[in-house]
Amino acid sequence: MSTWFITRHPGAREWARSVGLRIDQHGVHLDPAEVQAGDTVIGTLPVHLAAQVCQRGARYLHLSLDVPENARGQELDADSMGACKPRLEAYTICRGPGGEGETA
Repeated sequence: MSTWFITRHPGAREWARSVGLRIDQHGVHLDPAEVQAGDTVIGTLPVHLAAQVCQRGARYLHLSLDVPENARGQELDADSMGACKPRLEAYTICRGPGGEGETA
């Protein structure tokens, strides 16, 4: 079982180190096919990728931040992230009916 941290942001990697997150795999992009049942994936994935992670039997932890409007779109360092109340929130996501090629 591996813990993946998926982010392209250096400040997020700094924050993860500062809080002592144990990370086995780091990447800026995730290929869900590489994730195994029992793995944990941490990041801010698009919902369709998070659903694939969950479908593979892995756990998805979303890195949530309360970013003030004036800081949106800016790179945050670890200290700035700390001011945005970072937290890891568990989500189980699955695709429902009514998507492309499906009927509700």
